[in-house]
Amino acid sequence: MSVDYREKVLTDASGFVLLADYVPSVIQEIRYYSSYNFIGERIDGYEEPCALLTREAARALKNAAGELNAQGYRIKVFDAYRPACAVRHFVLWGIEDLDLRMKPYFYPDLEKQELFIRGYIAKQSSHSRGSAIDLTLLDMKTGLEVDMGGPFDYFSELSHPDYRGISEEQFENRMFLQKVMVRNGFRPYECEWWHFMLDNEPYPDTYFEFPVSTKVLKGI
Repeated sequence: MSVDYREKVLTDASGFVLLADYVPSVIQEIRYYSSYNFIGERIDGYEEPCALLTREAARALKNAAGELNAQGYRIKVFDAYRPACAVRHFVLWGIEDLDLRMKPYFYPDLEKQELFIRGYIAKQSSHSRGSAIDLTLLDMKTGLEVDMGGPFDYFSELSHPDYRGISEEQFENRMFLQKVMVRNGFRPYECEWWHFMLDNEPYPDTYFEFPVSTKVLKGI
């Protein structure tokens, strides 16, 4: 199996910004910079634990964050722009790597190849186009994440936004987040309650390859 990138792949980061510059209240837990992810090691291309987005997506998220802040919530981001090389890391792990150490935590009921077949891992990711984001909410009163009925990157029907095998409160929390994001120009993904993509993304046919790093924005 090979990875076929027929769309444009660019290394130009000039249309991207540091999310924290647009949303100072954002909390960042960039999972693919750490070893706490479904592979169990830092992912290729993640040189700093920071969220980068296209300028357009950052502006839209700023509006969503303002609405959420007014209601007592802060945005917590797990992933934003994802380099194309990181996606290749995922694909090669799925094809060749026999390491299953994180299976009990992220995909206990599925085999690796099912993660691609069922749409949990894409061979080409909208994240690499720079206008997709994975996030949840933090309650400013309690300082805790809002209970969404399941964790980030848990590959199961449990993670589908419309899954009803959770409590009514957990389902309402998912719908609250989804409504705010949709109202501010994002669309949800049917397999993941945490994933949203800008409707009018500026680079619909372009995948980017530069690393997740503040240096690329400064031209260093």
